[in-house]
Amino acid sequence: MIERVLAIETSCDDTSVAIVEHDGRVIAMSSASQDLAHEPFGGIVPEIASRNHSVALLPLVDKVLAKSGKSWNEIGGVVSTNRPGLVGSLIVGLVTGKSLAQAKKLPFLGVNHLEGHLLAPFLRDEGFAPPADFQTPYVGLAISGGHTSLYRIEGLGDYEVLGATKDDAAGEAFDKFAKMAGLGFPGGVKVDQLSKAGDRKAFDFPRSLMKEDTYDMSFSGLKSSAQRLIDQLGPEETTAKISDLCASFQEAIVDVLIAKLDRAVRFTGLRRAILTGGVSANSRLRERGQEWADKNGIQLVVPPLRYCTDNAAMIGYAGVLRLNRGERHDLSLGPSPHSLPGDFRGENR
Repeated sequence: MIERVLAIETSCDDTSVAIVEHDGRVIAMSSASQDLAHEPFGGIVPEIASRNHSVALLPLVDKVLAKSGKSWNEIGGVVSTNRPGLVGSLIVGLVTGKSLAQAKKLPFLGVNHLEGHLLAPFLRDEGFAPPADFQTPYVGLAISGGHTSLYRIEGLGDYEVLGATKDDAAGEAFDKFAKMAGLGFPGGVKVDQLSKAGDRKAFDFPRSLMKEDTYDMSFSGLKSSAQRLIDQLGPEETTAKISDLCASFQEAIVDVLIAKLDRAVRFTGLRRAILTGGVSANSRLRERGQEWADKNGIQLVVPPLRYCTDNAAMIGYAGVLRLNRGERHDLSLGPSPHSLPGDFRGENR
């Protein structure tokens, strides 16, 4: 059995490296943010992201090995994210991972980034561990800048897509709203912070598909509604009412997400659920999610913030589980901007 792996995550703009053991224990993790590099452009520039990955990655590998106190002789495999994501970014992590595996004569595996998010609640370290009785099957709501989907998780590699956003992801809606309102990039964190002082009922934003008999979501109408309102208010009034705008916009997204999670739990009859992905770091979503779980007797697990955003620990855990199942990839493995056929059931329903 492979005891531990070195994992690499470069699917978007965060560079991350971790050493993870077969039981989900994170021995060490280090990440590098690119927020300052992309802030002047109001969004992620793929060419800048891939170039910065190539600069940051190998120093992070050295840093994680030093922090962990482990040598290469104690590493049993190398895993890298190879799908889905920005192709240029994926190439950097994939080529680096394959090169390290070849140089150290270790098995290699490419990991689906979304699978990592769905398994993130099982990570453990000195400050976090999942409930001892939390296990499959469970409902998973994965929410990020590129993805917003509901899953039924039966076990490793057995994921059914129940519903997904028909247009913008929730994280993308947050970032675009922040840009409209002049808050800069990345926007989700700033909206969350400003919302704390705002009135959630000050503005009545639409909640598309919230009451329809579907697990799908839509946030493009919300985004368009916010743009019209901001244009109507003008710069001065928008600035004066920014906390109320943020709180009202955020509440609309959270209302939809909780309603869809509730519908999925009722449909499946499962009493266990997770919130995962970058947007699960949102404080209002975490608060509302726990209130919903307590009220309905649902066992809800939400990873700590360090495992919500893109991180190599979740990639390492998914990777070591699959390596110990006998899976391997050869050096011809390439990147993909999308998940591959067979990764998820019902994705093209």
